[in-house]
Amino acid sequence: MQEISDVLKRRKKTHTISVGNVLIGGNAPISVQSMTNTDPHNVYATVGQIKKLAGAGCDIVRVAVPDEATVEAMRKIVRTSPIPIIADIHFNDKLAIKSIEAGVHGIRINPGTIGGKKRFADVLMCAKDYGIAVRIGINAGSLEKDILRAYMHPSAEALVESALRAVEEAERLGCINIKLSLKSSNVLTTIKGYRLLSRKIRYPLHIGITEAGTLISGTVKSAVGLGILLAEGIGDTMRVSLAADPVHEVRVAYEILRCLGLRIRGPEIIACPTCGRKKIDVVRIASAIERRCSHVDVPIKIAVMGCEVNGPGEAKEADIGLAGSLKGGVIFKKGIIVKRCTHDRMLNEFMNEIRAYYQGGHS
Repeated sequence: MQEISDVLKRRKKTHTISVGNVLIGGNAPISVQSMTNTDPHNVYATVGQIKKLAGAGCDIVRVAVPDEATVEAMRKIVRTSPIPIIADIHFNDKLAIKSIEAGVHGIRINPGTIGGKKRFADVLMCAKDYGIAVRIGINAGSLEKDILRAYMHPSAEALVESALRAVEEAERLGCINIKLSLKSSNVLTTIKGYRLLSRKIRYPLHIGITEAGTLISGTVKSAVGLGILLAEGIGDTMRVSLAADPVHEVRVAYEILRCLGLRIRGPEIIACPTCGRKKIDVVRIASAIERRCSHVDVPIKIAVMGCEVNGPGEAKEADIGLAGSLKGGVIFKKGIIVKRCTHDRMLNEFMNEIRAYYQGGHS
């Protein structure tokens, strides 16, 4: 556990802000965010997706506001959402102001797309008047033209200059309820940018790799980029951006946090990579267990091992595990076999044991 303790010790101290009832920065847990991909005009579908995200552990959700009709929908979405809502705005400062007036818990604007210094200032002042947080989102694909000319390309240094310019304006206006993000689809640029910025400010940082990719490629890029930053103590809130069901974004985020000992939620499923010794279909069984345990928020380590060579011996640190045998499977707890079962009853028996374990108050 020394490694976990060291990661926590390295976490950089930032100012604390709030988005609705969620604290960000300071000693608050690193919050997990996502974004809906439903039609924002469809209140029923959007709220339905938000509820699924909340069920997976999402703390804060962002909703795109592309037009006036969405602002009206947003009023209903905010009233019925179980978690705080951030309105995501590009190109139109009036939509940002109207979204704030509609009751959103936070606003996300990009200095490079909002339409100039005055419009940026107008949104900041409105957010200040309503007492809500602002995420100033710097994006490699939409840097201010003069900064891009100066640096020739969206380098880490260019991203940081844009961020510091925005911070200076916010502070001039007395708007300090802010957090910042620097996003690029390039992992190394993102890491360097956040490292530079974290040395210069103490506002909370929202970390993420933008346009990361599909479920597999996006997960790998996010795990590498965000994992490095978090291990260095950088990051107060995060989103894993995937071209996939946003529920996957939340699950991947929690796995990254779990690996670093920063936040633990729900089951951790460990499984052997399989070999010719396997006596059970590890892939099918592990996938089925993961699916059936998706609603569980109790921390529990579950092992699925292909044979008795790998389990229970190599998986003895698991709270509960299943290993294949010649006649079916063996169920073990902390390395001790507690039950044997045939192939046809193996999965159901194991799920019953898992259910009894977490319902019995183990953690």
